[in-house]
Amino acid sequence: MTTIIYHNPECGTSRNTLDMIRQSGVEPEVVLYLERPPHRDKIRELVAAAGLTLRQAIREKGTPFAELGLEDPSLDDEALLNAIEAHPILLNRPFVVTSKGTRLCRPSEVVLDILENPDIGPFTKEDGEVIIDAEGKRVA
Repeated sequence: MTTIIYHNPECGTSRNTLDMIRQSGVEPEVVLYLERPPHRDKIRELVAAAGLTLRQAIREKGTPFAELGLEDPSLDDEALLNAIEAHPILLNRPFVVTSKGTRLCRPSEVVLDILENPDIGPFTKEDGEVIIDAEGKRVA
């Protein structure tokens, strides 16, 4: 099975996640979801496979979330999907799909739980946070 990442190259979390996937020895299919937004059925599938509700998969920061009134709890999934279709930036990122499962990788190290080879060696995020130390141990 191909590993797929729904990626925003402007997002540090997404870049860190992609780097961990590549460091595991896998070159994933990279879906630039802002340029090629997934269809609403794919969004439903990703969200459900990750064990989330659609509301949990919506990004608020840096999006038109507030302007669109999406904090209104009476809005149903169809209304939320309509908003995501019109504004793909509302879909949180990065979603990653592997043979071991689907996750919204926030924080980025969540991806380690679904990689075929999670022993990727030392890894430090762009911001300097050590995720895996020099001995290959995950830092809590």
